Amino acid sequence: MNLTNEKVKELKKDFPIFRNKVHGKPLVFLDNAASTQKPRQVIDAISDFYSSSYANIHRGVYPLSERATEKYELAHDAVGGFINAGKQEIIFTKGATESLNLLSYALPSIIPPGKDEIVLTEMEHHSNLVPWQQLAKRNKMKLKFISVKKDFTLDYADAEKKITDKAAIVSVSHTSNALGTVNDVKRLVRLGIKAGAFTIVDAAQGVPHQPVDVKSLGCDFLAFSAHKMLGPSGIGVLYGRKELLEKMEPFNFGGDMIRKVSYDDASWNELPMKFEAGTPHIAGAAGFAESVNYLNRIGMENISRWENELLKQALESIAGIKGIMLYSPGPKHSSGILSFNLNHVHAHDVASLLGDDGVCIRGGHHCAMPLMEKLGISGTSRASFYLYNTVEDINIFIESLKNIKKMFSR
Repeated sequence: MNLTNEKVKELKKDFPIFRNKVHGKPLVFLDNAASTQKPRQVIDAISDFYSSSYANIHRGVYPLSERATEKYELAHDAVGGFINAGKQEIIFTKGATESLNLLSYALPSIIPPGKDEIVLTEMEHHSNLVPWQQLAKRNKMKLKFISVKKDFTLDYADAEKKITDKAAIVSVSHTSNALGTVNDVKRLVRLGIKAGAFTIVDAAQGVPHQPVDVKSLGCDFLAFSAHKMLGPSGIGVLYGRKELLEKMEPFNFGGDMIRKVSYDDASWNELPMKFEAGTPHIAGAAGFAESVNYLNRIGMENISRWENELLKQALESIAGIKGIMLYSPGPKHSSGILSFNLNHVHAHDVASLLGDDGVCIRGGHHCAMPLMEKLGISGTSRASFYLYNTVEDINIFIESLKNIKKMFSR
C-alpha cells in the first residue's frame, strides 16, 4: 500500500482514539517514539481473546486451553516471520528493556575468558546502557563508547578503533530515540563479529519503522517492544540465535520453563519456553500478532517512506521559525524523529503548551541523559511520526509552535 495523505486519513479511521478532541481541537499525536496508538483490529483481537479464548496455556488438556495455547504459539510465528527469525528464536518478554536486562544476566555464562570489554554508542537509551553498566561493575569489565559526531551520526572510524579482540559484547541502537539517527547496524555487527564479540541490536526504534531482517543483519540478539508498533504494552521480544539461546542459562525460573524438577535439581524446557517463566501476557501476544498483521498489510517500506516525507515537511517548515536549534542528522540519515529546542523556552514548557493545542510531543532527556550532557543541553523537544500522521498534523504542529514562539517574544 503506497501511502499518500488521503490513504493515511483513511487509515487513521482505524484508530478510535483520534475521535477524541483536546479543548475542542483535533488530537495530533506526535509522541510515537515513546509509544503508539492502537487500531481497532488490535483492540478487537485482545478483547476477543478475553471474551472467547482465555485460559492459561501449555497446561490444560481441555479445548479452551488448547485454543489459547494455539493463539500464543501462532503469535511467535507471526513475530518471527516479521523479522525473518525462527519460532524458537523469539522469546516473549515484557519489552525491549527486559530483553536487554535478560541478556545482561544470561550472557556472562557463555562469554569466553579474556573478553572483558563492552562496546556501546554515545547515543544509547538508558535501557541499552544501564544493564551493561551494571554488568561491567559486577564482572569488572570495561565500558567503551563509540562517539557521536557533530552532525549527529556515529563515528565509524572510532567504532573500528574501539571494537577490538577484547570486546565481549557490542550492543548498539538501530535508531536513536533522541536524535532519530539510523545507524549502519550491519557495519557495526560485522565489526563485532570480526572481534569475536556477541552482537546485540536495540531495535525498539527500528523494527516499528522499517524492514528489519535479523538474518541479513547477522546479529546474535535483537530486542524490541510491541507498544511501539501498534501493539499492547507489557510484551516485547528478545530474538536470539537458537544455538546461543540453547547454551545460555535462564534468567527467570518457575512454571513452564522447567522440563523436570526434583527437590535437588531441575532441567530446562525447550526454546522458547526456557526463557518464558510463569504465566505470560497471553492476550498481549494475540494483540501483538494482530499489530504485525496490520503492519504487514501496509508494508514496512511504505511506512518508512511516508515517515520520511513527513520529516522532510517538518524540517522545511520548522526552518522558518527563528530561534530553533535542531538535533537531527537530516532525512537521509534519520527516521521520523525530530528533536529541537526553541531558544529560551524549556522543552517541558514547549511540550505543555503544544499539548494545550492538542499536539502531543515529548520534552526532556528521552532516557538519554549522557547524550544530552555531551550535547551540552538538559533535553530537547521531540516530535516523532508514524503511519497515521498526516500532512495536516504537521501543519497544526508547526502553527502551534509559531504561536509559542510569538508568546515568548513579547
